[in-house]
Amino acid sequence: MAPPVLRVIVTRPLAQARPWVDALLAAGIDAIALPLIEIVAVDDLQPLRAAWQQLHNNALVMFVSANAVLHFFAAKPAGTIWPAGLAAGSTGPGTSTALLDADVPQVDIVQPATAEPLDSESLWAELRRRDWHRRRALIVRGEGGRDWLADQLRGAGAEVDFLAAYRRRAPRLDLAAQAIVAAAQARPQTHCWLFSSAEAVGHLHKLTSGTDWSTSNAVASHPRIADAARAAGFARVQVVDGRFDNVLAALASLESAPS
Repeated sequence: MAPPVLRVIVTRPLAQARPWVDALLAAGIDAIALPLIEIVAVDDLQPLRAAWQQLHNNALVMFVSANAVLHFFAAKPAGTIWPAGLAAGSTGPGTSTALLDADVPQVDIVQPATAEPLDSESLWAELRRRDWHRRRALIVRGEGGRDWLADQLRGAGAEVDFLAAYRRRAPRLDLAAQAIVAAAQARPQTHCWLFSSAEAVGHLHKLTSGTDWSTSNAVASHPRIADAARAAGFARVQVVDGRFDNVLAALASLESAPS
């Protein structure tokens, strides 16, 4: 029997979900966006504007996501530019693309090596080669987040500050989004959830309390996210880093699997 045709549900925030859906559709994969994290600006933009005036005092500005880049650069005061030689840390291709789109020179972007997982640990493998003694680093993120990379930088002698560029919150599902969820609940084997955030998994779990996801497919971009998916009831979870070609290969393997 031929395997069922999968519909891929992209759960990234809307600004990142749309390009993924477009790329998947162009590759012949049925895909639809269902953002499970809503990104909104912080209430007070003054700290972001002030940070731009002090960028030259830093040796590194680390961006945890493409949204961190978008909101940080949206607050850029007129006439300011990215300081020459200032390292911009990125954990993945989406963030790096956002930095390039914001006119940060490629030579200033530090990201994990091609063969490494896309996470803070792999970024640190690149950053640890530098001298951080008495140097300053700024981590641009949403409100809250992991402190692991900051701890490594501090352990190497750096002074680290955090800057909240945006807020995350659970989405409110409109009728179209509710229909997507209902279809995935009714026909789990013909859908695949694409998770890039454990927080998104948690939001889905709360929004669909009581749903049995044990026969549903999921692709997670990191082992921590896969663990969250399994805790939410997903039993069929593949771990694939966030590089598009690798995700595409994982989806192809699902399409070719016997039903």
